[in-house]
Amino acid sequence: MTAPARPSAFPVVFHAPLKPPDHPTPSGDRTVARLFLQVLDRIGFMPWLAREPRTRDGQGDAQAQARLIERAEREAARLIDHFRDLPSLGRPRLWFTYHVYYKAPDLIGPVVSRALGIPYVIAEASRSPKRLHGPWARFAALAEAAIDQARLVLCPTQRDFPALAAAKPPGQRLLLVPPFLGLPPAPDRPPRAEGDPVRLVTVAMTRPGAKMDSYRLLAEALGRIDPATWTLTVIGGGEAEVETHRLFQPFREQVRFLGALPPDEIPPHLAEADLFVWPGLDEAFGMVYLEAQAQSLPVLACDGPGVRAVVASAAGHPLPAPTPEAFAGTLGQILATPDTLRGLGRDARERIARNHSLDAAAEQLAPVLRPLAEGGRR
Repeated sequence: MTAPARPSAFPVVFHAPLKPPDHPTPSGDRTVARLFLQVLDRIGFMPWLAREPRTRDGQGDAQAQARLIERAEREAARLIDHFRDLPSLGRPRLWFTYHVYYKAPDLIGPVVSRALGIPYVIAEASRSPKRLHGPWARFAALAEAAIDQARLVLCPTQRDFPALAAAKPPGQRLLLVPPFLGLPPAPDRPPRAEGDPVRLVTVAMTRPGAKMDSYRLLAEALGRIDPATWTLTVIGGGEAEVETHRLFQPFREQVRFLGALPPDEIPPHLAEADLFVWPGLDEAFGMVYLEAQAQSLPVLACDGPGVRAVVASAAGHPLPAPTPEAFAGTLGQILATPDTLRGLGRDARERIARNHSLDAAAEQLAPVLRPLAEGGRR
């Protein structure tokens, strides 16, 4: 049987202003950027990576923003000249930007796509009208203008959808595209010996803010659970590592800290665990939830719009409210029936394959993006 012919490839520009896909530091943003590159290739595009400039300003520094804008203007002018000098078939048909928000607007995509007369597409955009006043005002205005220009905005969750829909300009299309990942081979999960504690695992950076809030909730919840029924492996590092260790000091015999690990060293630890636990407070969606479930590992997380997009239930139970009491209550129910965890893990993997795989994303995006690129042919 002959494989179906690959559709004719269209050159497209790919840009991730927050963190490019070839950045040396692992993160969820880098992972998602890489996945979008894979999907674009799979549906018949030839992505060309615009690496510079990274535009994130985490401090609200007007001078830093001005320097980044000036640098972006030079890069946009260079790209316009570069693409115009290419033969017609080699010019990009579409500009695709991943992740635009007030701290990291796209400063080159809108300019270059307008000059070349090609469609401009954003995946994961956030509107922040309250940031139009204050230290990020200039960047917020540029982010809003970029979102306004997009012909198509892809939304991974319902979290940003209402604000995007309320300000949607005429002719713009919003499309919900569930988060996705490349599905690894299913591991053979080791059986639990009867009476052994349930092996919990979590993977998250140890940094101030929402991450620490989640670690704090997890520690408080575990304090309500019989320590003989569980062990916990924590993978992750960061500036709040010492504080995180302190949170789990009361049950140091049950908790093992591995620190930050390279991405390729994490799957074996997921494969030997029974349950992934991470409250996920204020998570956009959390690639780690998809990665755990793809390893046939059930997940316990708190209810929220980001979590809800990738976790159908908390290891077979309704997603608990974001409180230590609710999290501990659901975890206690799960620990009471540990023999169900392997089956729940298989169910989780099947949901990922059906709804959150590269193939599922390519099937959804091909009929949307290819017509835009065909219309952008010059």
